[in-house]
Amino acid sequence: MEFIDYIIENKDQIISLCIEHIELTALALIIAIIIGVPIGILISYKRKLNKPVLGITSVTQAIPSMALLGFMIPFLGIGTAPAIVVVVLYSLLPIIKNTYTGIANISPATVEAATGIGLTKAQILTKIQIPEALPIIMAGVRISSVSAVGLMTMAAFIGGGGLGYLIFSGIRTVNNYQILAGAIPACILALLVDYFFGAIEKLVTPISLQNETKSKEKQKKERRKNKIIVIITILIIGLLFLQEIDFSKKSKNVIRVGSKDFTEQEILCYMTSHTIENNTDIDVENECNLGGAQVVFSALTNDNIDLYIDYAGTDYTDILKHKPISDVDKVYKTIKKEMKEKYDIEVLNQMAFNNTYALAVTKETAQRYNLATISDLTKVSNDLIIAPTLEFINREDGLPGLEKEYGLSFKDTIGIDGSPRYTALQNNNAQVIDAFTTDGLLKKFNLVVLEDDKNFFPPYYAIPLVRSDTLKEYPEIEKVLNALGPYLTDEVMQDLNYQVDELGKSPEKVATDFLNMINLTV
Repeated sequence: MEFIDYIIENKDQIISLCIEHIELTALALIIAIIIGVPIGILISYKRKLNKPVLGITSVTQAIPSMALLGFMIPFLGIGTAPAIVVVVLYSLLPIIKNTYTGIANISPATVEAATGIGLTKAQILTKIQIPEALPIIMAGVRISSVSAVGLMTMAAFIGGGGLGYLIFSGIRTVNNYQILAGAIPACILALLVDYFFGAIEKLVTPISLQNETKSKEKQKKERRKNKIIVIITILIIGLLFLQEIDFSKKSKNVIRVGSKDFTEQEILCYMTSHTIENNTDIDVENECNLGGAQVVFSALTNDNIDLYIDYAGTDYTDILKHKPISDVDKVYKTIKKEMKEKYDIEVLNQMAFNNTYALAVTKETAQRYNLATISDLTKVSNDLIIAPTLEFINREDGLPGLEKEYGLSFKDTIGIDGSPRYTALQNNNAQVIDAFTTDGLLKKFNLVVLEDDKNFFPPYYAIPLVRSDTLKEYPEIEKVLNALGPYLTDEVMQDLNYQVDELGKSPEKVATDFLNMINLTV
């Protein structure tokens, strides 16, 4: 019943994301078919191209999808474009291979007979080879279509939308209902897509080539039914694409606000957007939930977004490659100076909350080993397993630097991204995790945060990063965001995160409710 309640409460969002998923998948499949079928036909005639083409497409499909997606981002930016390209590349192999196989396996005697009666190569292809190969070609298309539905969930990882948004959000917040709300429609959509292409296959395949035991009358009725299904489906997809076209004149005063891919960042994304819209004449496009630190920063420098809220420690160590220090003033001044010089990015005033790194354990672990500080952890780390995020493992201000500073030596390190590390902690698969001090999940799971008694972690005060050209065109942004910053304390942010992670509210609603409460006017 709780799952049904969740579906009812969030039905508008689920429907919207489902429509996005259909549009993205349809576009990727259309492109893959347009590219794949001609290539398959080409290599069936030019046999020397067979092995190189199939080899390249096979190697492409062997590359992990997330790795290929990450490779595309520097060239295509964020959003739908790289996701569509990746899905197209993964869809090509079944289409090309089946097209080639279908045409290549047609009896040479049939082709010879067609040539003997005077048919040209083009006529043989269109009247003999393609019709006979259609069942095999459509089998490849059906395989690609089903896999494309699943692959397209990764579009949400870089702000492309689709049902993957619910899946990734559910994983981050340990919300099984949200995961199911994304996964179940994706599964249903995959079945419907397979049924749709099955109907097309029966329509385009000549009756003489169909292994049907039904009477001719029944076959005709079946074909009429399939024709209606295909036409209606194509019309629906066409209308979905049509509604995306905005025929009205768009405002020139538009900026794009982005964010990373966790709860606090989504809240900040919506809060920033609504604060700007409420206090200026600027329209805002949200590009929330884009990915990790490097992905979002690349989006900013590549002009895919105009601004986002980052953290001082991340910019100082991960972006500007300085060794971590705890001097708040020096960190901020260095970031402000070097961001302008190296990237032409303006750094606005720091906000009030400091979302720095921390190590967290369960109350039971803290009591058993008498843990209050990270120095206490040093004495027993040999007996404990840590499950940090992948980013924390690879950052100088993360696990490598922490181990040097405190002399930590864990029994094992298991990299787990996102909120599943909290689950690992609760299941005792790990005893220590990294966290952020404003994490709502710390409150949700009632964890103990160990004191950084040597002040290793640098300050992670939130700071707005804005493209210089954007700030020059819209200088009012600075005044608006500087006014918002003091309201966002550590306690406020942890509570806002908790409302999303535990109470199940949407990040946008939490952001809107908070802004209504403080009634910010600039």
